[in-house]
Amino acid sequence: MTRIVIRNLTKTYSGGNVVALQGINIDIEPYESICILGPSGCGKTTLLRIIDCLIPRDCGEVIMNGAPVTQPRPDIAMVFQHFGLFPWKRLEQNIAYGLELRGRSRDETAATIARYLELMGLKGFEKSYPHQLSGGMQQRAGLARALAVNPALLLMDEPFGSLDAQTREMMQEELLRILETEKKTMIFVTHSIDEAILLGDRIVMMSRRPGRIQGVIPVDIPRPRKIISVRAHPRYIALRNMLWEMLTQNLDSADTSKNAQ
Repeated sequence: MTRIVIRNLTKTYSGGNVVALQGINIDIEPYESICILGPSGCGKTTLLRIIDCLIPRDCGEVIMNGAPVTQPRPDIAMVFQHFGLFPWKRLEQNIAYGLELRGRSRDETAATIARYLELMGLKGFEKSYPHQLSGGMQQRAGLARALAVNPALLLMDEPFGSLDAQTREMMQEELLRILETEKKTMIFVTHSIDEAILLGDRIVMMSRRPGRIQGVIPVDIPRPRKIISVRAHPRYIALRNMLWEMLTQNLDSADTSKNAQ
């Protein structure tokens, strides 16, 4: 069980002249799925990269199960928008990469690869190179590589953003199914209100830069979920309208502030 506490997180660039994140505070419960929503440039990706220790913070802390996160951890895995597969490695080699870094045995690695090839619907493509796979298959491969190391925390940085609409919805349902099976704590960054409602237990709405938390909205739609059942739920329209209003008010206030200057 993985609990994440983020306290007073702040990040600046350009020698402190550009404030990307300011005073971020979030508590994430075990097995909870948090979706982070907000306009472009509000620091969503920066927040994930700080949690994964890919970039340093200016102040604040990230605590995982009571211990500060100060360096990359083997129990945190990140899935990027652009797949991040090694083009010179076959599919099975890409999935095996994290396992090999962790010193897993050959038998354990082979069994794990077989499991996730089956789970992600990629069986039969293990010898294929990334360029021989469709975009959806590449994204499933990236997700398989992240899940293969059995992370306690899964960080998702707009992983379906570059996919076509049909493939994106298929991958959303695939992720819902996996979360039911694997029981992971997840932080998912998205620009899509619909995606946030579908995947999130709570939605963290961020303001324009400097990125602050504008509000945290619970998604009171029961699990297990499917796209059709979520969109048909009585709470769906009200939630969507609320989030849209928060997002547009955020944009309008930024424009008003800019014009006033």
